Amino acid sequence: MITTLIYIVLPLLLLSLAGGLFFLLVDKGETGRKRTVYLLGLRVFFAAILIMLIAIGLYTGELGNSVPWDGDPN
Repeated sequence: MITTLIYIVLPLLLLSLAGGLFFLLVDKGETGRKRTVYLLGLRVFFAAILIMLIAIGLYTGELGNSVPWDGDPN
């Protein structure tokens, strides 16, 4: 469940970043437009959600370390 939510939030984070870049280039420094600020604020929100999801997944054990060198050497 947590991994599904992570897979949903990650593209949303990237889309808000791309949207912020697009509006930054389109608005060309117009002071009346705040679309870039809103989308970058949304990106910070999605990043915070992503960090919380990863922390919850690690705490509950749904996400974990599965590297081959983690374990008994025997």
